[in-house]
Amino acid sequence: MDIHTIYAFVGFMLAAYAVIANDSVQTLGTFIASNIRVFKWYWLWIAASIVLIFTLMYGWHINGGDISYGRLAKIPPVEIQWYHAAAPAVLVLLTRIGIPVSTTFLVLSVFASTFVLEKMLVKSIVGYGLAAIVAYVLWMVLAHFMNEKFNTVKKSSRKYWRTAQWLSTGFLWFSWLSHDMANIAVFLPRELPFDMLMGAIFVLVAWLGVIFYTQGGKIQTIVLEKTGSRFMRSATIIDLIYAIILWYFKELNSIPMSTTWVFVGLLTGRELAIATVHRANYKFGYVFPLVGKDFGKMMIGLMVSVAIVLTIHYLINPTS
Repeated sequence: MDIHTIYAFVGFMLAAYAVIANDSVQTLGTFIASNIRVFKWYWLWIAASIVLIFTLMYGWHINGGDISYGRLAKIPPVEIQWYHAAAPAVLVLLTRIGIPVSTTFLVLSVFASTFVLEKMLVKSIVGYGLAAIVAYVLWMVLAHFMNEKFNTVKKSSRKYWRTAQWLSTGFLWFSWLSHDMANIAVFLPRELPFDMLMGAIFVLVAWLGVIFYTQGGKIQTIVLEKTGSRFMRSATIIDLIYAIILWYFKELNSIPMSTTWVFVGLLTGRELAIATVHRANYKFGYVFPLVGKDFGKMMIGLMVSVAIVLTIHYLINPTS
């Protein structure tokens, strides 16, 4: 085993943990928050693992061994260096202190050219704006029919909402994995042998178990702070809208984007809409610090990502 293979292995292990841990708040955060009091953590883990295994094996089958679903088409394979593995190490550190960093920027920017990085940034900004607008308009309507500060779902209807939530979460988890798996697959061969596929699945399922056991970790705070996010009806609607937006951008083109930005944009538009409709008991003075804090954390992650990629492209490896 040469040094570059070791770098690739270390980078994969760190990226697998960091991507699952940092981005779990987007896809599984509301699912965990609204179900952890009803189901044991391991049942939720098993359900999410089934979707993960299906997504990876399906992508591997239809894409000739490529589990990234074509997201790496603009990023050619390279010999892994130490600085490639260092990027997910920084991501692990930021994840541990609860900062919602864009894993796409922090991991893929090390491999991508500055031109591709610019395309990724533009697509992510558009995703943030579109998600915020869609969420604001939608929840301006929904807020007139239900107050998400209280769990007002009738007891007789809860089983239907819970079924709908599990289905919407499954769709969202599939949509997210088929997009963000590129952040992990970039450390692996583009045509993955079957034994390496099984190894990757084992590692990801194990890390997923850690996330469910710790109930989402520190990043979960972003979900718990938002209005009604623990309620299954709210969680169902959030997951479904987020999944549809991700699916749209996934089909738009193969340029990777920050799903973190889309998720934060969605929650921002939703909170502003609820505050607009229920302004009597939900003040904008509460909303703006909340969404501003999330946006500020995103900017920290972006600045770290840009600093790393500029250091690599202009100082460490100017020919890249």
